[in-house]
Amino acid sequence: MKKSTIAILSILMGISFASLLLLQMRYMKELLDTRRLHFEESVNRSLYTVAHELEIAEAKRYLEEGLGNINKTGQGAPIINIDSLNNINRKTTPHAIDSARILTSTTSTNISDKYFTKKNDVNADRARSLQEIMARRYAYERKLLDDIIYTILYTASDRPLQQRIDFNELDELLRTELMNNGIDLDFHFRVFTSSGREVYRCQDYDPEGEQYCHTETLFKNDPVQKMGVLKVHFPEESKPLSKVLGFMLPPFLFTIILLVTFVATLIIVFRQKKLTEVKNDFINNMTHEFKTPISSISLAAQMLADDTVKKSPQMMKRLTTTIMDETKRLRFQVEKVLQLSLYENQKANLRPREVDINELIAGVVHTFALKVEKHGGKIITDLKAEDPIISVDDMHFTNVIFNLMDNAVKYKSDAQLELKVCTWNENGNLFISIQDNGIGIKKENLKKIFEKFYRVHTGNVHDVKGFGLGLAYVKKIINDHNGSIYAESELGIGTKFIIKMPQEN
Repeated sequence: MKKSTIAILSILMGISFASLLLLQMRYMKELLDTRRLHFEESVNRSLYTVAHELEIAEAKRYLEEGLGNINKTGQGAPIINIDSLNNINRKTTPHAIDSARILTSTTSTNISDKYFTKKNDVNADRARSLQEIMARRYAYERKLLDDIIYTILYTASDRPLQQRIDFNELDELLRTELMNNGIDLDFHFRVFTSSGREVYRCQDYDPEGEQYCHTETLFKNDPVQKMGVLKVHFPEESKPLSKVLGFMLPPFLFTIILLVTFVATLIIVFRQKKLTEVKNDFINNMTHEFKTPISSISLAAQMLADDTVKKSPQMMKRLTTTIMDETKRLRFQVEKVLQLSLYENQKANLRPREVDINELIAGVVHTFALKVEKHGGKIITDLKAEDPIISVDDMHFTNVIFNLMDNAVKYKSDAQLELKVCTWNENGNLFISIQDNGIGIKKENLKKIFEKFYRVHTGNVHDVKGFGLGLAYVKKIINDHNGSIYAESELGIGTKFIIKMPQEN
């Protein structure tokens, strides 16, 4: 499958998963908002009913008290302000009479049907006169009763708020109405005057959650200064919402898991794609690496087999040397591939012994100096390690130093080659650095140079041979010795490899 096709499919799948997550999040938000609104509506409906019940209870209580005292003491008992009541009666009597006149036509028939039976034509005028008298009396008495009720309620509303409310009854009303509206949560309440002065709070009051209190006005038909304010809050108000979250969270988590699985699969696909490209690069590099020695060996063999070519002792020696060198080169490359495949899943078969690193590096430098001088370069050593003894496999560790120095020669710049090898001790560890002034490595490539088969691209010019296995081999050997290696580089300036090896006391 083409890389572009994979990318398009990945984008489409990513958009689909992102859209699904957004829809689920929006659905969760809508569900939470709906549940919250339903809860608030239920609470407000309960509080409204409670406030109405308090008004009814107050009116009923004071009306019963007022009428009861009137019955005990006779008409005009002092429980009602008689002077004010008389004043109200004087002012409103004409109105009552007018009302009686208006109601005469509408109520006479009802009164007649209730209190009288139809008479014969002789008594019709008399019955009509009695009906009018009773209608006027009914309207007048009803107005008097309204005045009495008004006076009682006026007297009641003039009392302090804490005397107008039975707080035990208020507690029961709240509990009942909340249960009727499907709210079975612990609640706490307070009562305030309209000016904000607290007059009561429930006995087991808990301030937790009071910032989300629900408010209702008490006695809202009274003057403002006579009104009260009821505030109720629920410490466990989030409990119903948590149930909704508990219901919606598993599908959301499963979607997240699917998204993570998709991303992981996508990473694996691109990694496999990258490994395929690396494999192709490896095959191409291996072809280039093997083609030269095979061609040299083939040419030398043809010259040996050609009887027309005069073979002097010098030519024979040259041809045999070429065949031996190129055969050794082939064997070395094959061994590197086989060794790396052996090291991939298990540790190398190391034979560690105590080695003086300064002496080991000095020996490698002496052997490698001819190759550096051939390219017009030089090697500078600064072996300052006062305690250079570590336990390593000297053969593999020699290959490590050789490979790092060989890379410096392979990737040299146009400037005069200069290699600097240093050793020093620090915090119980032995450090080795190999620095060059070559072409350097880009930062984005620096973290990949120790990967197997990875080679830094140098353009279309294939002037540096190799499989991309040298640094992978180096890192493998260092790790198997419980050490570490990292690189510092700047493009166009050079590269520095630093090896950190632990030292035993």
